[in-house]
Amino acid sequence: MAVESKGAQTPAEDPRNEKVLIYLNGRMVPREQAVVSIFDAGFGLGDGVWEGIRLSHGRLVAVEDHLKRLYDGARAIALEIGVDPAGMRRILEQTCEANGMTHGAHLRLMVTRGEKKTVHQDPRNALGKPTIVVTAEYKMPDPDVKRNGLKLFTSTFRCSGPDVFDLRLNSHSRLNLIQALLQAIQAGAHEALMLDPLGFVASCNSTNFFIVRDGAVVTSTGRFNFKGITRAKVIALCAEHGIPCRQEDFTLAEVYSADEAFVTGTFGGVTPVAAVDGHVLPGSGPGPLTSRLSELYDRTYLGP
Repeated sequence: MAVESKGAQTPAEDPRNEKVLIYLNGRMVPREQAVVSIFDAGFGLGDGVWEGIRLSHGRLVAVEDHLKRLYDGARAIALEIGVDPAGMRRILEQTCEANGMTHGAHLRLMVTRGEKKTVHQDPRNALGKPTIVVTAEYKMPDPDVKRNGLKLFTSTFRCSGPDVFDLRLNSHSRLNLIQALLQAIQAGAHEALMLDPLGFVASCNSTNFFIVRDGAVVTSTGRFNFKGITRAKVIALCAEHGIPCRQEDFTLAEVYSADEAFVTGTFGGVTPVAAVDGHVLPGSGPGPLTSRLSELYDRTYLGP
């Protein structure tokens, strides 16, 4: 089977990104100089938290939600950031200003436990100063993916429970999700659909997953997937606009017979799904509810 060269998070290419400045521990540096120590806890151990944030028409989209998730995650792993949320927001704004960016950009805010005396799990080896990095790049969702929809493949790797690895922590550790994506790529798909430990549908490897059945939007309970900010916004939009929406357990059989499906994420917003495990969903493009929610989301959160 042909391997897809694009994923759900694949942006359209933009040559301006070769010259962007990166925020690194208080300095703005060219991207080729944006390096951290090999003893950094994030590099050696995936010990850190991160957020992806869109810049649209001069606004950092849902920035308060993203910063709350970041600081909640940092507290959960006893990581002292050393900058309050207001100061972190200013760092994000300064990174955009340094690059002259006002629209069509995506920022990645990364905070790790910082450099350590030696590469080892024990957080007491940390030297006490976190690493803070912000990348800001010109990134827009690929129009082909938004127009034609994603092909998904159900991975044998499962989303984990909070007693194994809590996906509500937006941590740097992503190997289980990468393994799922590798299976999807080899199967010729864009992204992996992942089940929970009980065999119900949880989420994709980098996005949250929804189906549409009989005029209602259905997504997982949220027990075993990302605490998605875009997911929460879409659920709220359904409530606001009278669109039936349920959070419940559902199976792959219900996915295969769905009327529509879509994924949500900070970068892509609402992205249609065209097929799952070779089962082609009805229609040749985004279904009516998917299109409506995509338009509502873009207008509400990404518009001027």
